[in-house]
Amino acid sequence: MALLVGREREVELVVGLLRELPRRGHALVVTGEAGIGKSALLSVAREAAAEGDRQLLSTTGVQSEAQLPFAGLHQVLRPVFPRAAHLPPPQRDALRVAFGLAEGPAPELFLVGLATLELLSEAAARAPLVLLAEDAHWLDRPTAEVLAFVGRRAEPEPLLLLATVRDGYDSPLVETRLPELHLGRLSEASARSLLDSRYPALDSGTRARILDEADGNPLALLELPSALTPGPHPLPARLPLSARLEKAFAARVDELPPETRTLLRIASAEDEGLLSATIEAGRIVTGRALSVADLAPAVAAQLITLEESRVRFRHPLVRSAVYQAASAAERHAAHSALARVLAADPDRQVWHRAAAALGPDPDVADRLAEAGHRARRRGATVTALAAFERAAELSPDPERRGALLLQAAEGAAELGRRELVLRLVRKADALELGEQERARSMWLGDAYQDGPPGDPARVRELVATADAVADHDLALNLLMSAGLRCYWGGLDRHGAGREVLAAADRLPPAVRHDPRLAHIRACVAPVERGAAVLEELGGSADEDPRSLHLLGLAATLVGDYGGSLALLGSAAAKLRERGSLGLLAQVQMARAWTAVEVVDLAVAVPAADEAERLTAETAQPLFALGARMAKAGIAALRGQPDVTEQLTAAVERVALPASVASMLALVQYVRALSALGQSRHAEAYEYLRRVVEPGDPAHHHLVGAFSIADLAEAAVYSGHREEAVALLRELEPLGGREPSPRFGVLIRYARAITAGDDELGEALERTLDEGLAGWPFLRARLQLALGGWLRRRRRPAEARSVLRVARDTFDALGAVPWGERARRELRASGETSSQRAPDALELLTAQELQVVQMVAEGLSNREIAGRLYLSHRTVESHLYRIFPKLGVTSRVQLAGLLSARTGLG
Repeated sequence: MALLVGREREVELVVGLLRELPRRGHALVVTGEAGIGKSALLSVAREAAAEGDRQLLSTTGVQSEAQLPFAGLHQVLRPVFPRAAHLPPPQRDALRVAFGLAEGPAPELFLVGLATLELLSEAAARAPLVLLAEDAHWLDRPTAEVLAFVGRRAEPEPLLLLATVRDGYDSPLVETRLPELHLGRLSEASARSLLDSRYPALDSGTRARILDEADGNPLALLELPSALTPGPHPLPARLPLSARLEKAFAARVDELPPETRTLLRIASAEDEGLLSATIEAGRIVTGRALSVADLAPAVAAQLITLEESRVRFRHPLVRSAVYQAASAAERHAAHSALARVLAADPDRQVWHRAAAALGPDPDVADRLAEAGHRARRRGATVTALAAFERAAELSPDPERRGALLLQAAEGAAELGRRELVLRLVRKADALELGEQERARSMWLGDAYQDGPPGDPARVRELVATADAVADHDLALNLLMSAGLRCYWGGLDRHGAGREVLAAADRLPPAVRHDPRLAHIRACVAPVERGAAVLEELGGSADEDPRSLHLLGLAATLVGDYGGSLALLGSAAAKLRERGSLGLLAQVQMARAWTAVEVVDLAVAVPAADEAERLTAETAQPLFALGARMAKAGIAALRGQPDVTEQLTAAVERVALPASVASMLALVQYVRALSALGQSRHAEAYEYLRRVVEPGDPAHHHLVGAFSIADLAEAAVYSGHREEAVALLRELEPLGGREPSPRFGVLIRYARAITAGDDELGEALERTLDEGLAGWPFLRARLQLALGGWLRRRRRPAEARSVLRVARDTFDALGAVPWGERARRELRASGETSSQRAPDALELLTAQELQVVQMVAEGLSNREIAGRLYLSHRTVESHLYRIFPKLGVTSRVQLAGLLSARTGLG
């Protein structure tokens, strides 16, 4: 195996990762400046893998190929692609559509990722697999996203992913924070050793200058000597090191025959490095027949190698040196010739036509837009938006240019790339847009605008635009943005909120059953419009997962938690099938929070954990805050105040400067919930008082209304009963004759708990008799209050009866601190309770719990893997740990363990 001077530690690390195969997989991203030795380290891995009888797959990023969707992935999977026929149909079809081998709906990127993971896992099961991605910063983004997906899931597989990324470049492989190895400059001693090994006869002056110029960069140490020797191309002294190296390579190119230089220029512009395409394009440029022999001088000069009918540049800087050294006319000729040669491949051809365009060209613009639509159908949104933006640049018509820029902005919005959305929208707004395109621009850019979300002026601007636009679909989107601003910013039904509702009511009957309408009303007036929203939910038969998501959110906002969990559960199942992990993250966040509200920890725990992982994986920071809030709520219910405070403080640090009132209100709500469980009623009251106090950053009318029961309880036990009674009188009229289900229950709870001491027992019993069967946590809390009142009235036998029921309910729900409070009350009434034994399922991690629930549904390992976007080997690893934790030895026993439980699945 080759040794790298000065890289002994790095070589040992890579070889060590190879040795750990097949016991454990790894992903490692090697970063550093150009010429620092990243490719050399991959060559060591390649050689070591060959010696160890491991399979090798590889791909190399090429700058001019970055706009071709999944080109790099196709290169990786070519040797194993025949096995794709054995993949589950959704994965197989997604991969075929992505590669342009079949027609079909645009595949979700993560479904392509899962198909790739399964193919690699199957291959690795036969022999450990090493996957090399060289110059990954130049891979097309869909490929890089898929490799990052695989890298995050490599550990259970006999798979090693090694990728190189140059400093200063963006790549999903770096953005997703895979393990990273940064290569720095060589030490002075190592630099001297490397230089002397290659150029032992250098005179001392030249040697000193090279060491100074190279400054520890290995490629510079090996290449600068030729540029520093006397000749017609002296090396400029003040250029950056990469530019100096490019100049050194360019000088070597200048010494080649004209035909060789022409072929090198074409190869530097040809994305796949096809030898046949390069030579044919050379014939077009020169007007005479060329052959492989014309490339021999470049091979002899160690600028390229010829491998399997492909031209491979020795280093990326050689490619860029050749391309940058060409004149504009020479590049134009190269791209024009390649466009003619690649006529059978319209996607590659059109990018060469675009590169050859000298000014606006409507035909090329139209062809690029078509390529963008094809890319979208293949699930390559990044490629599509690049095509739309370049098409806009080539379009001579300002209106057409604006429409293309907004298409690009829509793709950027799907990816959550704020700066890109704003840049594209600003470019479009500078053009002469029509009324509808102007409205579309407003909608696209609204979510990324600076300023507080609850800006009434912005809400009114959105409403006015929605009223003026003829497109009802666009009007609904604009009103959705306005409604969300009302919710996030804490605007109530008065003022701007009332205008949103009025605009929604003015929409024609044709859209009355659109799920966006229910969502808008639930965001703005969930209490007052709760019954109407529930009626709309009941009349909907929409099975689209996006619609189910919106309806589920609306149900949560109005307090129909059972309906919400059913809708969100259906949405999650459909989104898993499609591979829509970005929207699945949002659904699971909402599902987790809704489950916290009804204390269904079997749903809340895995949903919150998955939401947090997926929001990180899909770069959705706002929804990541929601996932953390759900986890904070779980910690509060489980009696983990330190965890609760840590999570809520992290959310508050982000939400406070952004003036996100809804999130700040939830922070106080969860802190109060934790304090109530610990019997710290005065603290709980102070937290919740902020939520209902106008002018406080945490003031939020919806959270305040739905906190009335907790606030009333905290107030009564901390000496603020009169304040709670006054607030209750203020809130009671909100529900009207038909309040939302949750609000009606909370009002009855607050009325009972704030009754005077003489009437308290009767009020609590009456409320319990009214029927709280669907609200076990609230019912048990009222029983706890009743048991305490009975004990204080010296009726211990009656107290013990209700306290036992409350204790058992709290224990079953996993609400640990409330269970301890019930035990303390029982002890005070003369009865000792044993400590709550942890449920066996509480020993599992959140993802293990998900696996157990799916096993209980009767799913196979492969089906579970498909739902959770893991490989089936990872599922096997989870079960290997789960069985001993739960004391079972078979899937049948595991299912039996859960058969009597509710809330799972």
